[in-house]
Order: sequence, then structure tokens, then C-alpha cells
Amino acid sequence: MNIRRTAADVGIGMIGGYVGTKIMERVSMRLYELESEEDRRQEEEVRPGPPFEIAARKTTEALGLELSEPQIQALATYGFHYGLGMAWGPAYTLLRRWTDLGPVSAGLLVGAAMSLIVDEGMTPYFGFSAPNRSYPLSTHLRGFAAHLAFGLGVAATAETLYRLGRNAAERE
Repeated sequence: MNIRRTAADVGIGMIGGYVGTKIMERVSMRLYELESEEDRRQEEEVRPGPPFEIAARKTTEALGLELSEPQIQALATYGFHYGLGMAWGPAYTLLRRWTDLGPVSAGLLVGAAMSLIVDEGMTPYFGFSAPNRSYPLSTHLRGFAAHLAFGLGVAATAETLYRLGRNAAERE
């Protein structure tokens, strides 16, 4: 295994994960705006809060840490929300390195896996959201579509960075 190449893959994946998270946020908000008022009302009634904020609060409690509200918000946003996206980004670059999957297939697979494992599995399991059955179907579909956009954002970013790296190496 080439350590430098693997480290580059992980770094590129993390950058892709950050960009993918930014894209996912926008797609999710736009799809939320398109949902029916009834579905939005039902979601807000059962939703205990932003999952990444609940995760930050529960984690700091479990660790016995006392953080200020601004510190909790920073941990929620950067540690849990963006951190999770950045942690999932390398799944794309490693899939591309170790399989024959193309960029679109690998991106969609990473986004779908993240949606199913994190949103539909871990988030309700750890109490960072209400149980899945409490939400309307549109909430689940929005989340799945937004995570597909995440995966495609990771793919586009990573492939661009790989291409830029190849072009720079060819100029040397």
C-alpha cells in the first residue's frame, strides 16, 4: 500500500466531504420548501431539534464536559455536522481507488450508504432524532435525496482535485 497516495486520497475525500455537506444543506433546504405544509408541521412536531446539536449535547454530557452555548453550537456545527461529512468523504476516494466503480456510481453509493446508516439508523438509535416512523415519508425521501447530492458533491470535488493534481504533475 502506498502511504502517500492513501493519505492524499483521505485528504481529498475530506475536502470533498466538506463540499458535499455544503451541497447537501442547500438541496435539503430547497426540498423542505417544496414539501407540503402538513408534512412540515408533522416533522416539526416530532423533531426534538437538529440531530447534530442533540449529538453534541448528549456527547458532552456523557463525557462530563460543561460547555457554553456558543461552544456547544460550534461543536454541533463543525464537530458533528461538517465533521461527519468530512469523515464520510474518504469512503468515496477509497472506493474509487479499490473498485471499478465510476465517479457517479461511487458518489451515489456513498451518499445512499450515509443516508441509510447515519440518518435512518444511527441518528434515531442514539436518540438524536425521533423514531423513524414518527416522520412523514417526505422527510425520509428528502434526506435520501440530499445525501445522494452529498455523494455527487464529494465525487465532483474529488475528481476535480485529482485532475488538478495530475495536471500539475504533468507540468513539472
